[in-house]
Amino acid sequence: MTLTFEDFPPGRFGTFGPRHVTRDEILAFAAEFDPQPMHLDEEAASKSMLRGLSGSGWHLCSLMMRMMADGFITRAASLGSPGVDEVRWLSPLRPGDDLTLDVDVLEARTSKSRPELGIVKFKCTARNAAGLALAEMTSPILIKRREGTV
Repeated sequence: MTLTFEDFPPGRFGTFGPRHVTRDEILAFAAEFDPQPMHLDEEAASKSMLRGLSGSGWHLCSLMMRMMADGFITRAASLGSPGVDEVRWLSPLRPGDDLTLDVDVLEARTSKSRPELGIVKFKCTARNAAGLALAEMTSPILIKRREGTV
């Protein structure tokens, strides 16, 4: 079943995961996209303000996007997103973390200029197995409305 705009009322939408994160993935992502010492070198990372090897915030955002895609976006009548309103990195992503993603709908409104679609603003919070929030992201997604609702 394809999820349409009407399937996203404000409130908790769901929790997705878990997704296990390995040391090797953290190192591979960092080597390719964010080669800073706290993401690549355990000794340097231990002396940083993060006090140990941590995944890049951009790696965490990529994991959040994948969890959103696997959880609901690939089943939704999504037309894409005009961007991300806010991303906040709250705590380090660590090797061995098991991530879950809490997804809330902050608002859902019909587009004034294109009434055949709606704009759903999501807040996604990535947490580790202990429930500690690692990152928050707020982003609108354009989603088709159900046939006959226009």
